Amino acid sequence: MRSHRRSLTLPALALCLLAPALLGPPVSGAAAPARHRTDDASVVLAWERIAMATVYPATPIPSGVPILGFTSIAMYDAAKASARRSHSSETAAVATAAHGVLAHYVPTAKATLDTQLATTLAGVPDGRAEDKGVWLGRWAAARMIERRKHDGYGDPTIHYTLAAGPGIWQPAPPATDMLVPWLGSLDPLVLHRPIRLDGPDELTSTAYARDYEEVRTTGAATGSVRTAEQTTIAQFFNSNSVTMVVDALLRHLEKQPLPLLDTARLIARIHAAQTDSVIEAWRLKRDVGFWRPSEAIAGAATDGNSRTQPQAGWTPLVANPNYSDYVSGHASVTSPAVEMIRLTLGEATSLELRSTNTLIDPAARVRTYADLTSIEYDAFHARIWAGLHFADAMDDGYLLGHLTARKVHHKLH
Repeated sequence: MRSHRRSLTLPALALCLLAPALLGPPVSGAAAPARHRTDDASVVLAWERIAMATVYPATPIPSGVPILGFTSIAMYDAAKASARRSHSSETAAVATAAHGVLAHYVPTAKATLDTQLATTLAGVPDGRAEDKGVWLGRWAAARMIERRKHDGYGDPTIHYTLAAGPGIWQPAPPATDMLVPWLGSLDPLVLHRPIRLDGPDELTSTAYARDYEEVRTTGAATGSVRTAEQTTIAQFFNSNSVTMVVDALLRHLEKQPLPLLDTARLIARIHAAQTDSVIEAWRLKRDVGFWRPSEAIAGAATDGNSRTQPQAGWTPLVANPNYSDYVSGHASVTSPAVEMIRLTLGEATSLELRSTNTLIDPAARVRTYADLTSIEYDAFHARIWAGLHFADAMDDGYLLGHLTARKVHHKLH
């Protein structure tokens, strides 16, 4: 997988809520004539922001990914269903769909979501179009919730069970389990045949020794050969990787807007790809459980590789999260977002990324990238320079994310 890394260098219940017998089911066919429409994509951008703010920090970062996937697809389904009818408000449909899914998965936020929905609907003229849109939004939310029943979300019976040994990650006390182990068994959202990877490098291989030495020398908290700029990049990308690129995309789309349906489809594709990518990443983290660099460097005498040497007291620049190295979760959600933007808007899309890492200087929390490959280069290497991942976990994480994005782009219309 080395060539890939180097290329980076440059419920049906809702159907009864609003006179379904009068409105009838959603219909297929062409969208209603544009002259009947006053809706624009701003409702999608607004409710995408509401979704991200509702999900985070209410849930751990990885377990929030599927909720964003469910919400965005419900918004897109509602928008499509509304657009196929005359005299129906896409604004009402999108907002109601998002509200329904979010209130189901984050019930503690329902009061706030109710207020936000009321604010959105206050901007829609009262009447038949609003009523239709609301009904269609409820339909889309109910359908998504029904589809995801018994999908394994939050299953408390699934755990990390791999025994300690060379190459095997272990939770750091007092933790006795990895974070959200159920995520690796969650039913996929779009791809029923997930991307399969070849697994981490063998401990005795030259490739492993090369990656070992790279992270040992560039990822240490102290005594590293990492440059000041590389340190800044490592800290910058120690942020919410699920939302960082999407947040930048929303600001881009405010300046260079797409039509409502195109916007809803793009957001749905991004979050669907992130969901299916992170499910596979978490399966590998749980079932393969490859050790992180800090464990590897401390235990190098046991790896059977004469090219690696232990280093007492080695710690990473950034504290280890509570799950294993392979594959990179950061890569598995960053790369599908970037790749979907590339497939939709092109490689030369310029984005301004903002870090949520409050431990770094405010002036260093904004970085503007002229193209998408530059984002991926920095995000990729940031996790090595942070001392969190071997390059192979990043290589395969980007392969997973890119291929998942391409397949979701093809399947989700």
